[in-house]
Amino acid sequence: MQLCWKLALMMMVLVCVTAQQSNYRRPTRVGVSCCKEVSRARIPLTVKLVGYKQQNALSPCVDAIIFYTEKNKICSDPDARWIPARLRDLKEIVDEDN
Repeated sequence: MQLCWKLALMMMVLVCVTAQQSNYRRPTRVGVSCCKEVSRARIPLTVKLVGYKQQNALSPCVDAIIFYTEKNKICSDPDARWIPARLRDLKEIVDEDN
């Protein structure tokens, strides 16, 4: 008789756990907002940049320098030869504003 009660209790616990799990919703797809590819093309000086950020590679993201304009972002290759000069120019503009 004791075995019967133990089995009944185990079944009730199993039913409760299963019922709780069915109400739990896991995300099926997590959105990642990062640069997944970069461009080596030079950004024209006529494009007004308002900031930048360095992004490290962590799949699916790649190493990148993300330049921000007032409306969008530009993913650039951090190894491109023109990047250091453009970063210096951008830092000078930011320093002048402060």
